[in-house]
Amino acid sequence: MTGLAALATADTDPTAWAPSQFTLDNGMAVLVLPDHRAPVVTHMVWYRVGAMDEAPGKSGIAHLFEHVMFKQTDDIADGEFDRIVTRSGGRSNAGTSWDYTVYYEQVAKQHLATMMALEAERMTDLIIDEDPEGSFITERDVVKEERRQTYESSPSRMLQEKVFAEFFRGHPYEISIIGRMEEVGALTPQDGQAFYDTFYSPENAILVVAGDVTPDEVRRLAEEHYGPKQPSGLVSDRRNWQALAPLDRTVAVIHTDPKVRQPVWSRYYDGTSLLLDRDRALALEVGLQVLGGGSTSLLYQRLVEEQKLAISVGSAVYSFLRDGGPALIYASPSPGVSLETLETAVMQEIAALLEAGFDPADVQRVRNTLAADAIYQRDSQMSMARSFGAWVTIGGDVQDLLDYPNDVRAVTTEQALAAVRQVFRPDAHHIEARLLPDMEDAE
Repeated sequence: MTGLAALATADTDPTAWAPSQFTLDNGMAVLVLPDHRAPVVTHMVWYRVGAMDEAPGKSGIAHLFEHVMFKQTDDIADGEFDRIVTRSGGRSNAGTSWDYTVYYEQVAKQHLATMMALEAERMTDLIIDEDPEGSFITERDVVKEERRQTYESSPSRMLQEKVFAEFFRGHPYEISIIGRMEEVGALTPQDGQAFYDTFYSPENAILVVAGDVTPDEVRRLAEEHYGPKQPSGLVSDRRNWQALAPLDRTVAVIHTDPKVRQPVWSRYYDGTSLLLDRDRALALEVGLQVLGGGSTSLLYQRLVEEQKLAISVGSAVYSFLRDGGPALIYASPSPGVSLETLETAVMQEIAALLEAGFDPADVQRVRNTLAADAIYQRDSQMSMARSFGAWVTIGGDVQDLLDYPNDVRAVTTEQALAAVRQVFRPDAHHIEARLLPDMEDAE
C-alpha cells in the first residue's frame, strides 16, 4: 500500500522505457508499452467509471458489470468470450475500484487482434434483458453471494467496511466497491442498461497494450477494431471526484466475530494522494516505511523483536486513490497482551521515535528500496500494464511514473520526518479500529 511503489515501473534512464500515447478519432485513448522479451502481449481496456460514479441507491452496479461484461453480446454467445480466450492459450479477468473498471487478456502476440475484436464487441453490443434467467439478473445474484462469501464472512473486511464508511463519510468512496446488499439486490436491467449506455463508450476508455508490439502495430489494429465504434455522446467530463474532508472527530470502530482468532488494533489518520500532493505523499511513503514498513522498521524492531508486545506492527498510506486516503498504523498483540497495553506502547514508541528523529541511513535504505521495487516491476508485463493503466485512468501523467525512482530517492530525512509528524501530531483526529473475537472482549 505504498502508492507509486506499486504504480511506477521505470528506471532513471528515460530511454530505457518508452511508452507511446495517441488518441483514436472516436476519442479512445491508447497507451503502448513495448516489451520485446517474449512474443506475449497484455491487452487492457480501462473505463473511466468505478464505484464512485454510481448514482445514489445504485451501489455495486460498477462491480456487477465486471461480471455481466463476460456474458452475451450481439455476436458472442454466453460463455463464448472465455472459451475464445482459453482456446487462444490466454487468460482474462477484470477488476473494479472506486475510480475505474478494467478488463484484460494476456495472450501470445498473434492473438492480439482477436482480443481487440472481443473487447470492441462488448464495448457497445452487450445484451441486457429482463429475462429472470438472463445474464444481468443471474450475475446480480452471483454478486450477492460474492458479498456474503468474501465480505460478510470475513471479519477483517467487515471492519474495514465500517472504518471506510466513517473515514470517507459523505464522499463517494464511503460505500464498499461491492455495494450494499440491499441495493445490489434491487438493481434492475433498466439500471444496467442506463449505466452501460452512459459509461461504456470509446471516448470513456483507455486501451493499454504492453508487450511485443510497436506503436504502429497497435495503432493499425486499434483503428481497425475500436476505430469504427461511435461515441455515445452521453459521457460527461465531470465525475464524482471531490475533495475529501479532513477528519473532524476521533471515533472508535469495533467489529467482533467468533471467527476472529487474533485481535488487531489500528488507527486511521488523514493522508493524501500522489495526485493531490505529490511531494507530501512521497515523503509520507518514505517516512511510514521507516516507521513501520516491514521487519526492518523501527516499530517492528522495538515492539516485536525487543519488547515482545506484538506479533506484527506496521504503517502505510493509501496514496494511490484519486481523492486521497488514510495513513494508518496497525498492530496485533502477543499472547497475553491486551489491546490497551499494545495501543499505549505503540503510541509511546511513535512519540519517542518522532521526537528523536530518523537516522538518515534508515531513510536512505527505504528510499532505495522503494525506487528499486518500482524499477523491478518492469520484470512483470502485467504489472506494468496495470500500473500505467491505473495511473493514467485516474488522471495521472505517464511522466510521473518514469520520474518516480528519482523523485522518491530525492526525499530528504527532514521531509520524511515532517510528513510523519504531521500525521501523528497530538491533536490529530483519527479512527481507532479494533477487531475482536467476541463482545466480551470488546467491553
